[in-house]
Amino acid sequence: MMKANQKPKSHAPPRPLFSCGFFRRCTQSVLSPTSPHQQQPRRKPTTTSSSSSSSSTSTSQSFTQWRFPHHLDQTPSTAPPPPPPPPPPPLPVTTTLQETFQIAELHLTSVSESDKLLALQLLERVVVPDPPSDPTCPPGLMRCLVSCLRSNNKIVTAKYVTKILLALCLAEGNRHVAVEAGAARAVVETAAGLEISAVERALAALELMCTTAGGAAEVRAHAMTVPAMVAVMARLAGRGREYAISILSIVYGKGGGGGNSGEEIAVAPAEEVARAVALALEGECTARGRRKGAQLLKTLEEYGRLDLSQNGT
Repeated sequence: MMKANQKPKSHAPPRPLFSCGFFRRCTQSVLSPTSPHQQQPRRKPTTTSSSSSSSSTSTSQSFTQWRFPHHLDQTPSTAPPPPPPPPPPPLPVTTTLQETFQIAELHLTSVSESDKLLALQLLERVVVPDPPSDPTCPPGLMRCLVSCLRSNNKIVTAKYVTKILLALCLAEGNRHVAVEAGAARAVVETAAGLEISAVERALAALELMCTTAGGAAEVRAHAMTVPAMVAVMARLAGRGREYAISILSIVYGKGGGGGNSGEEIAVAPAEEVARAVALALEGECTARGRRKGAQLLKTLEEYGRLDLSQNGT
């Protein structure tokens, strides 16, 4: 029995397996191992100056692309260009050459440049491959060809006109028609402005025209013959120089139709002509051109116009 003044013993409650303090410490250590009471703030990643500059550059570029897309988009349009208009159909080749001459003359008298070009193309297809000897070219058609040679559009028309004129002048009857239509004067006055191939054909036709008395007389009397031939000799080579020397031989020598029978000739300084011929003979020239050039220099000396022993030509 217990004594009266003795207090009863109090039994302590059973100790739990995990205390609250222990559980709290474990929880905090798992969630934040570095600080049990406060979460460690996250570190911001450090960037170098090059990455920051590239970031700013890309930002400015993206802004520029958004702000001015029409300046940066240089991609050409993929839409195909509109097709060119179809060329006019060629003129039909008639059965006879006389009908071809009539059709070509009718179109060459037109004010339309396309009609004139069609007529020249028709004559080129008919006349150039097989130069005719008969019938003779109509004077009206020859005058139209001379007018085309003098036209402002020499680059286009001279290509066809010089071919047609040379083919027609192979026949002796057409040479007289060409001289009477003014073809010899037209070649002399336009030779300096023609292309190389066109001026060679034009000079070949002029040399054929000079086989007639009227053609040789016109070439001798024209004041531009010698300056024009001297100028084109520097541009030409081979047969082109040969034709130019032959025409100068007609002016100063006894060549050409009818010879030099005392008619007035437009004489340029003989020294200038001799110098141009000598330079032409030193370059590329045909054998016939060299013979013509040597004969021309000898002729100038015989007529007293040039002293070869003094100027060393």
